[in-house]
Parts: sequence; structure tokens; C-alpha cells
Amino acid sequence: MSKLKQILSMIKFEHSIFALPFAYIGMLLSNHYNLKITILITIAMISARSVAMTLNRIIDYKIDSLNPRTKNRELPRGVVKLKEAWLFTIISICIFEISAYLLNPLAFKLSFVALFFLITYSYTKRFTWLCHIYLGITDAIAPLGGFVAAAGYLDLNIFYLALFVAFWIGGFDILYSLQDFEFDLKNGVYSIPVKFGPNIARILAALFHLIAFVFLLLTMYVYKLNYFTYIGAFIVFGLLVIEHLLVDPKDLKKINIAFFNINSYISIVLIVAFLLGRFANV
Repeated sequence: MSKLKQILSMIKFEHSIFALPFAYIGMLLSNHYNLKITILITIAMISARSVAMTLNRIIDYKIDSLNPRTKNRELPRGVVKLKEAWLFTIISICIFEISAYLLNPLAFKLSFVALFFLITYSYTKRFTWLCHIYLGITDAIAPLGGFVAAAGYLDLNIFYLALFVAFWIGGFDILYSLQDFEFDLKNGVYSIPVKFGPNIARILAALFHLIAFVFLLLTMYVYKLNYFTYIGAFIVFGLLVIEHLLVDPKDLKKINIAFFNINSYISIVLIVAFLLGRFANV
């Protein structure tokens, strides 16, 4: 059990809260859901994130070993062995595919597309500064997957929510990468801060989050949700503003508050807002 605990610590298992609400929102917007579907979506999302995060740690093992910020992670320290990480990845892939198969045929077919993004996103920072956008697209699979898993088909309107997730995560990842600006610059790691500089990167991150907010409003409009959902959207906008205010270019220590706290608040606010938007009588 101690080894499993170390592996779960390595992948920040508790941060599954970021992605799960968007899969649930996709399910809610499909109007096709029950307890079995909810449980299978939960298993699929947790196992998919486990695949992505464990592979990220494996693929970035050498980079993490050199980076002062990440050299104390479980793999560089030897607390978790590479073979143990690979075994956990394989088991997680199997669980993900089984849960997708049990949901419906389209979910199973598209699970391999999702798996492609989950496996490849960690490589993008080795050759393109668009890596933040690629990560956003990867995370945007959550609402798409939730909708398909519940409905068995894909509605084009759900792409508005997917685009919100893509720009939200992409914008935050730009801010998060500011922590490694000096290291990335010296070691040939690609990022928007390395390409354009920290000041332009912060502007682009703010632009990404503004675009994300627009797509969030569009999601609510096309699904004809009530005013509770719009209240939630403006709370999210406020949280995004706070997130940017916390990122001081001269002192990036508060970036973890933005990551671990603000982003989890955004996820919680939105799942509550969409539940009220779907079920509250007004």
C-alpha cells in the first residue's frame, strides 16, 4: 500500500478534481445519465488522468532530474522505480479501455483518440511552443468524453464547453511554465514564455482566459441554461482575475496557490452552477 501511495503522490491523484467535473457536466448536458454511467465515467476519467500523469513523469524523467523545481519528485529521487511507473501506466490503460467499452461503442472507438493525446502531449514541449494549446486540447477531451459516454453520440454544441476547457487550461499552463522560464531557456525546452518572453506570455495567458470565458457563456446560451449558471460563470471570471493577480513576475511562489486552490475552486463552482442550471426550478 505504501508503494501505491507513493505512485498516487507522484501523479498528484487528488487533482483529478480538475477534470472530473467537466466530464460530469458533459454527461449532464447530454440528458442521458444514470448511476451506472456516472460510475463508469468516473473510473474512465480517473484512469485516463493516471495514464497521462504517469507517462508525463516517465517521459520527463531526465528533465525533472535536472530541474531544481522538480528534482525531488518521486521518480528522480528513486522512491518510485521506472518499471513500477510503467506497470501502473499499463494497468491504468486497461482500466480506461474496459470502462470505455462498457459505456458504448462510440465511447470505446474514441477512447483510442483520447489515448493518443494522453500519450503524446508530454512530448510537445520538446519541439513546439504550442505545447500549452496541445495540453488544453488534451484536457478538453473531458467534456466531450462525458457527453459521448452518456449519450452514445457527439453533439457539436458540446465543443463550446470543450473550447472553454482548452483555453482555460492552456492559459494557466502558460502561467505555470513561468516558473521554469530560466531552466527551459537554458535546456532547450519549448514554451510560450521562452518564445515570446514572460511579459508577452502573461498577456497571452490573460487573452486565453478571456476567450475561455466567452466559450463558457456560449455553452450556457446554446443549452438554454438558467441564470444560476451565468452567476457561476461570472464567479469563475472573478477567480480567473484573482489567478492572474497572484502571478507576480518577481515572485512566482504564489503560482501554486493559483494551481492547487483557484483551479479546483473553478471546477467546483462550475459543476454546482451546471447542476443548478439544469435542475433548479426558476
